[in-house]
Amino acid sequence: MKIGILKEVKDGESRVVLTPTEVKVLSRNGHSVLVEKNAGLNAGFPDQLYLEAGAEITQLAKDIFEQSDMVVKVKEISPKEYALLQPGQILFSCLHPAANKEEVDVLLEKKVVAITAEDTHRFGSPNCEVAGKLGALMGIQYLLSTNGGLGKLVGGVGGVPGIQALVLGGGIVGKSAVDVLASLRAQVRLLDINIGVLREAQFLFPKNVTTGFSNQETIKEILPNVDLVINCVKWPKQRADHLITREMLCMMQKGSVIVDISADVGGAIETYRPTTFNEPVYTVDGVIHFGVDNIPGAVPNTASIAYAASVFPHIHSIANNGVEKALIDDEYLRKGLTAFKGVLTHEETGNIQERQWVKPEELLN
Repeated sequence: MKIGILKEVKDGESRVVLTPTEVKVLSRNGHSVLVEKNAGLNAGFPDQLYLEAGAEITQLAKDIFEQSDMVVKVKEISPKEYALLQPGQILFSCLHPAANKEEVDVLLEKKVVAITAEDTHRFGSPNCEVAGKLGALMGIQYLLSTNGGLGKLVGGVGGVPGIQALVLGGGIVGKSAVDVLASLRAQVRLLDINIGVLREAQFLFPKNVTTGFSNQETIKEILPNVDLVINCVKWPKQRADHLITREMLCMMQKGSVIVDISADVGGAIETYRPTTFNEPVYTVDGVIHFGVDNIPGAVPNTASIAYAASVFPHIHSIANNGVEKALIDDEYLRKGLTAFKGVLTHEETGNIQERQWVKPEELLN
């Protein structure tokens, strides 16, 4: 199979979906790998390393699309890439289809086999861990007075306690954020709706981390004393309510910070809107909001190595066995199947966008 690795075009995104390590394995298995020029450069993988691994370097994304059976990348395809898709081509990337009707229209029209990578992880994406840890560090940074914040030091000093941090959601993202904050001696409150998650956190984290059940009333009690809020809750897209509303911002101190790692417009944080690393923050009612929706892009070397290792088994299986057999053999890969040659196969997208969809199992017989 001929596999094409694209250079990311999203603002502030420097990750690469496969490193030379994975390319070498594909080459040894008889597959051809095309890499767009400088696709891995900002992640620490110059073209020469890909050449040594057996890849061919191409000058343009257009060349990748025209020559590849399967196109792989980290982030969703951009509007300028829509026209480059080829009928029957396999696309593997983080598509976020439920929130992008225009993209889904193109995937169906082009009759590609599109796989949403974020839904295929057996043990959760490494990007979640990266985002949680980095989101905590970003929040700490914007608490500095030089960045418009309260002017508080995360761990405090003798006689002055550390910051009060509220983490919403105890999944991979939330636990990773708590890990950083707790290690820097912040006073952390972790809220979740799952007693098992909260019980685990009691034993996992030191005593500067306390837990509670996540609901709006509890959050209202906590907000007046909170310096930093980190949202790690992936809010169901069909819900119209929020965990923290615009009205609730008046309870918070001026110069406090909200970091929304889940980055859902209309999600758990009503006042969230996406930003980039060029202008990462905005202020609403005196509260600083950090809204970058691709936080791991700031640490492309670490994120690329971990992410490539996690998705490579899927890409390798598709290359070796063909996409249909790979889908039949792996239920996690099937969970990510979004469009199959003109048929929508992604449940969340079908429900949110009110489209007809078919279960992958039915389509694949």
